[in-house]
Amino acid sequence: MQSTDQLKTPIWTKSFNINFLTNFLVYLSMYLLIVIVASYTVDVYHASTSIAGLVTGLFIIGSLIGRFATGKYVNQLGPKKTLLIGLGFLLITQLCYFIEGSLTFLMFTRLINGIATGVTTTATGTIAAYVTPPERKSEGISMFSLSLVIGTAVGPFCGLFLSNLYPIEVLFGLCLACGIVSFVTSFFIKVTFDTTAKEEKKEDKQPAKKGFSLSHFIAKEAVPVAILMVLSGLTYSSILSFIKDYAQEINLVTISSYFFIFYAISSLVTRPLAGRMMDEYNENVVAYPSFICLILTYVCLYFTSSSWLLVVAGLLLGAGYGTISSIMQAVAIKVSPPEKYGVATSTYFIGLDLGLGIGPYLLGFLINVMSYAQLYGLMAIVALFTTVLYFLLHGHKAKQYEVE
Repeated sequence: MQSTDQLKTPIWTKSFNINFLTNFLVYLSMYLLIVIVASYTVDVYHASTSIAGLVTGLFIIGSLIGRFATGKYVNQLGPKKTLLIGLGFLLITQLCYFIEGSLTFLMFTRLINGIATGVTTTATGTIAAYVTPPERKSEGISMFSLSLVIGTAVGPFCGLFLSNLYPIEVLFGLCLACGIVSFVTSFFIKVTFDTTAKEEKKEDKQPAKKGFSLSHFIAKEAVPVAILMVLSGLTYSSILSFIKDYAQEINLVTISSYFFIFYAISSLVTRPLAGRMMDEYNENVVAYPSFICLILTYVCLYFTSSSWLLVVAGLLLGAGYGTISSIMQAVAIKVSPPEKYGVATSTYFIGLDLGLGIGPYLLGFLINVMSYAQLYGLMAIVALFTTVLYFLLHGHKAKQYEVE
């Protein structure tokens, strides 16, 4: 009877819902600006396209710094306190966008805005691990990660749409409003944060407390996941960076504007199912089909010449990359002890941000020597390599992490 009740422990509690909303609003703000800040930099500050790209990329660098630092301190301060500090910092950085200054000041604003976002999203990811029922952990993390998917789909769409109708200050105001709502509602999150593990660690007479220790910032258990996310993020960055230009080249601009909507729809359908299957069986049941979908995404893009094939690529991307990004976060938490949930979440996102951050820069060189279609053909090969690497780093031993 008791076990039946446990199986029915709800995921969508008040704290989970507020945390979900907060994460969505933060990612909405991030992606709303990320698609327009480059053109804003060129138009207002008359910067070159390379400098405009740097302004965009500084946000990712800042996010990496924020995640790297937060991984250690989220378990010392507690995830809720870390979230409120991050959101307070985020509000201040969003106000900086309204200050008319130099290009240098805009670059500084992008950097610290990225740091604040990294702190905040590491905290929300950690809270999701704590407020989700243990027996439904993978399903809960998959559900929570939908907030990221919806944000990454709605953000670029709103950013491009609103920038054609209103001055950029309106978009800055919208981001600020999202930050205020997130900050206020986050006070109502309740997290049962167990400090027992911290006390036990103090009793362990380990001399590693003095000086710098990488284990304070990186969870070694989650490093294989981070490596996989670097490669997956790298392939995904090829779509974020070049899908618009590729669509213009093959005369599919109209349908390409809805590419990420199809991606979001597919993710909304596949992620909850993937999390449930991962809890019931193990991650391999979901991971291998997801990697196959990711490979097929780039195969479709390589051969794309019609609208329907671009739509199929968007749907496959949601079932592939969309699912991989959620189950890998769940795996990072699954292989780590509870006292390392914060560091594990940070490690996962560091890998993801590295892939997304260095991708546009590295792939930009390749575009000079190959076509967009050839680039996506290469990404299919990278995705295939990542599948093999998943088996070597984690897949062959996934069963040993199953909850008995």
